[in-house]
Amino acid sequence: MGATGSKLEKALGDQFPEGERYFGLENFGNTCYCNSVLQALYFCVPFREQLLEYYTTNKSPGDAEENLLTCLAELFTQISTQKKKTGVVAPKRFVQRVKKQNELFRGYMHQDAHEFLNFLLNELVDILEKESVAAKSSPETSSLPEKSANGQMNGQANGFKKEPLVTWVHENFQGILTNETRCLRCETVTARDETFLDLSLDIEQNTSITSCLKNFSSMETLNAEDKFFCDKCCSLQEAQKRMKIKKPPHILVIHLKRFKYMEQLGRLKKLLYRVVFPLELKLSNTMENADFEYSLFAVVVHVGSGPNHGHYVSLVKSHNHWLFFDDENVEIIDESAVQTSFGSAQEYSSNTDHGYILFYESLGYNNN
Repeated sequence: MGATGSKLEKALGDQFPEGERYFGLENFGNTCYCNSVLQALYFCVPFREQLLEYYTTNKSPGDAEENLLTCLAELFTQISTQKKKTGVVAPKRFVQRVKKQNELFRGYMHQDAHEFLNFLLNELVDILEKESVAAKSSPETSSLPEKSANGQMNGQANGFKKEPLVTWVHENFQGILTNETRCLRCETVTARDETFLDLSLDIEQNTSITSCLKNFSSMETLNAEDKFFCDKCCSLQEAQKRMKIKKPPHILVIHLKRFKYMEQLGRLKKLLYRVVFPLELKLSNTMENADFEYSLFAVVVHVGSGPNHGHYVSLVKSHNHWLFFDDENVEIIDESAVQTSFGSAQEYSSNTDHGYILFYESLGYNNN
């Protein structure tokens, strides 16, 4: 980074805490999809803190088995313990582990950042769940009653159902959706809950995240061939269906579906649509009938006009300042620069920087 590094160090000045680090990540041949997501996750402070704590608690003299979680924890620790405030780190071991774990990421082809994020979070959950099960079956702990996430004692011996394990990845990213279906004949409402780690939203030209979320939760009528089987009527009936956010996550990750399969083209096409995303987002939590507020802290941006080529960068907010991360390069940017990644108002535009994955941190309820 050289002169750029010292320039950034000077620009950071006294505006940032002494302990914060801003490091670029080396690209190992089209690994920008990985680097951009890692920067967004590093500046997801509660997630980073728990990962660093995991590293401190679990580091042992070489007898621990290497996996994606240990590699990520080691990488974040490597960044956070650097003597300088800025520089470049090579996430070689982590990238090698990703490629070893998933053949999808082995080549040098352009990869999808959202697919990578999805794979990473689910893999971390799997590892933590396996470690928890292994810990519970060890001789020291197997005789102890289990506790659920809410502190309640679990015990299958006395007929109680075991609650699903909630890891710290869940605590950060998991929310609950309720899928409600109302039979139009008997008015019975059937509700089914499902968890999510991110929300994938359909997009349209010249729209906003708020509008996309409204469409996501809009009422859909099931009729003709799509009729709903009502248990109370014991037959297929016309019904109304909608998806609502029952429990909002602490970190809301929104994926904009910018890559769409076009039948007439026989391939994926990138939607260059302009989608405005606010720095402060309000979710109308229908269960509580109150506004749930979020603050934007990271954007993974896809640069390029098509799905099979291009580049990923990330915009990150840290201590009320925005920074631009492009593999090895790191720059301080003005908040207004975030707007350049909203997309294009026309179908053909010279601007190909488009917000693709948005990371919002919860500010909690606002009942005003």
